[in-house]
Amino acid sequence: MQINLQGKRAFVCGATQGIGKAIAIQLAKLGASVTICARNEVALKQTINELDHSHHQEHSYLCADFSKPDELKKLTEAYTKNFPVVNILVNNTGGPAPGSIVLAQAQEFLSAFQMHLICNHILVQNFTQSMINTQYGRIINIISTSVRQPLPNLGVSNTIRAAVANWAKTLANELAIYGITVNNILPGATKTKRLEQIIYQKAEKINRSIYEMEQEMKNEIPMKRFALPEEPAYLTAFLASPYAAYITGTNIPVDGGRSSCL
Repeated sequence: MQINLQGKRAFVCGATQGIGKAIAIQLAKLGASVTICARNEVALKQTINELDHSHHQEHSYLCADFSKPDELKKLTEAYTKNFPVVNILVNNTGGPAPGSIVLAQAQEFLSAFQMHLICNHILVQNFTQSMINTQYGRIINIISTSVRQPLPNLGVSNTIRAAVANWAKTLANELAIYGITVNNILPGATKTKRLEQIIYQKAEKINRSIYEMEQEMKNEIPMKRFALPEEPAYLTAFLASPYAAYITGTNIPVDGGRSSCL
């Protein structure tokens, strides 16, 4: 089985670091023309230079701040005039700050809801018609294993991630008739800046060293290690391919077996 995405355009959010960047790199290697989206234009330009161009792809970037949904809507509407066809949409946004749900302020939930669910929805509405027209559509949401099993000290994130998962399942059912698939990838502990932040805050809270906290977290994982960003990216590439045409409405964990439920 060889995945070939030549002739496809992918739009990848949060693509200047971590899992999002690994996904953009992987899809470009497989021949897709990739549009990367994030709020830091300098980082976007740097990432564009790291994408594979060997298949004569036309890569691009969109600088957008997901804390401003109305602005994102205008930017993506303008984007579709230059790139009217998007075949693959990867929704990926950095998670809300760690913290107890009891202490969370109402505005934290509203902000996270806008950045994750509302912005995802805006992109879907702007790109879905082109997927219908070309008879090829893949919508892939990078969420979290908290969809299946809430994680300690991630109150806001647990809440919003579950909302996104149920939005995606509903969307999958509605779009299936057009051959458009919608799936959620649930990464476990992955070596990203967000994980570093979580480890630091946990260690500080209980007065442990970062090394001790890291080892404790690894011991909770049957594979005894954190995922590399490339590992969820490989699954994204498969779900984006023609081979995954009959897989939709699913939550697929990439967590080294950490989740205790099936």
